[in-house]
Amino acid sequence: MAVVDSDNLSDRGRQWAATMEGFLGPAADVTLAHRDSFARLTAPADAIVPLRYRNEREEAESRWLAPGATRAVGAGRRQRPEEPDLYRSCFERDRDRILHSSSFRRLAGKTQVFIFPDDHQRTRLTHALEVAQVATSVARTVGLNVALTEAIAIGHDCGHGPGGHASEDALQPFVDGGFDHASWGADVALAPLNLCQETLDGIRNHSWSRPAPSTAEGELVSWADRVAYVCHDFEDAVSAGIVSERDLPALVRERCGSRRSQQLGTFINALIATIGAHGVVGMDATYAEALAAFRTFNYEAIYLRDSSREQAGAVIGMLRALVDYFATHPEEIAGDHGTLVNDPLHAAVTYVAGMTDRFACRTAVSRLDWPIDQLPRGIDR
Repeated sequence: MAVVDSDNLSDRGRQWAATMEGFLGPAADVTLAHRDSFARLTAPADAIVPLRYRNEREEAESRWLAPGATRAVGAGRRQRPEEPDLYRSCFERDRDRILHSSSFRRLAGKTQVFIFPDDHQRTRLTHALEVAQVATSVARTVGLNVALTEAIAIGHDCGHGPGGHASEDALQPFVDGGFDHASWGADVALAPLNLCQETLDGIRNHSWSRPAPSTAEGELVSWADRVAYVCHDFEDAVSAGIVSERDLPALVRERCGSRRSQQLGTFINALIATIGAHGVVGMDATYAEALAAFRTFNYEAIYLRDSSREQAGAVIGMLRALVDYFATHPEEIAGDHGTLVNDPLHAAVTYVAGMTDRFACRTAVSRLDWPIDQLPRGIDR
């Protein structure tokens, strides 16, 4: 029996402590979360809920998914074979593994647009969640595999380093063929999770500069990523006083509106209507033109402004110095040292790419005596 000493607790603390063991349910071996729980999945006369096992749900799913949608089958196509889960499809397991991974959690401390974002600005984590919202909204409506779509969406940026896209320029010289956050996320950051080939392919190829994903779900996430960041990066920039809604090109305002809710709704509905009418994952040219104009405006007014360039330069110099340091001091890399003997440079890049913004800055100061005035400028500088 769990016992909590409540003598020194507040009234609220005692109330909380009283719930430690839950409450007696309708049967002696059932515990409920609430004293007055009344929720039931069956009629009062029925005792057992018929469970929807994975294989049964796969069969039902296959019937209502669109012909070109991706079907979940058993344990999925993985590099290391596994036994299928009793309840979850292979893509549901992928989504869950990504959600609980350290690579995903660390996105909370990585730059979307503004390094060291304030309470109301996006991080890479909230960006990934917004991409998932856009993508799954479309996937449900057009009959694509929602679990695969969500897995790709929440995992698509797990390969990003600290400091935003500047980290790709910083790490470029240390990786054969260059550093690309999309392929790095699939092939390095998320590799220990043994994800399905379809999930990894969607993550690896979500950027428009990459080859097309092999699934319709992957293609949808490519669109959702662009739709989400174009809309929310503009909103963050407005909130920061960098631009105003009046600065948007007339083409964008007239076709999509000035506020994020209007813009997202317009682009999501355009994707749904286009997929429904043509059977391909794309956007009607009228709205695609507006999205392109919106993205061009963001690049010129937000991403490439002088302070952004200054921030990028500071990130690049700091991260390259960190890689050089850890490549020559591999014994100081935290975590698993198993790969260090054979390839200390790869281990150093992996370590630095996984850092959050603040950890990278603290490490540069503590290990390299990096001058404070040469750190990327953030709200806490």
